Amino acid sequence: MRTFRIAPSILSADFARLGQEVSDVIAAGADIIHFDVMDNHYVPNLTMGPMFCEAIRPHSSAPIDVHLMVKPVDALAAAFAKAGADIITFHPEGSEHIDRTLGLIKDAGCKAGLVFNPATPLSYLDHVMDKLDMILIMSVNPGFGGQSFIPHALEKIKLARQRIDAYTAKHGGEIWLEVDGGVKVDNIAQVAAAGADTFVAGSAIYGQPDYQAVIAAMRAELARVEA
Repeated sequence: MRTFRIAPSILSADFARLGQEVSDVIAAGADIIHFDVMDNHYVPNLTMGPMFCEAIRPHSSAPIDVHLMVKPVDALAAAFAKAGADIITFHPEGSEHIDRTLGLIKDAGCKAGLVFNPATPLSYLDHVMDKLDMILIMSVNPGFGGQSFIPHALEKIKLARQRIDAYTAKHGGEIWLEVDGGVKVDNIAQVAAAGADTFVAGSAIYGQPDYQAVIAAMRAELARVEA
């Protein structure tokens, strides 16, 4: 049985009251706080650095899931681990040595994962499954919130689920399968049916007046999916 987790992205929160936004969404039923880091180099946008993570850490009883859309990645991964991240994911294109970067994150006491853009092949997983706690499939091109879900991501989610199930059946352990981009009440069940267990939602939650109602609606949709 898969456990489903909802991870609101604070990229869509009100930055003028970020600590309260984190507390509010956790009180509304969020499982994870998703933290999008963009460097205006790997992606064409600039967001939050380690100081933001350190600032919200006291406001979050939930794990903080830091998604690094940066290049190079190693120094920032270490800085976010120190700032209070629980999970750190990065894009293989952002690292010169993927195995080493995963090791650095794990050695810093965090869970580690790889992120796959719509056109990034899953073959990067071939030699590093033993170091992964999470695989994140992007269902939009990274850089901006509020984009529409790219339908062919569903096939990639299915393929990633097959890889995870085959690996864990043989070696044990647990690897989460997260999806980020355009996830909302209307499609979350379809994304779950493809194999995802962790769902990043930004504007779909933070763009609504009642966070609890949206998260409850998402859970109702997920309850219809056979885990």
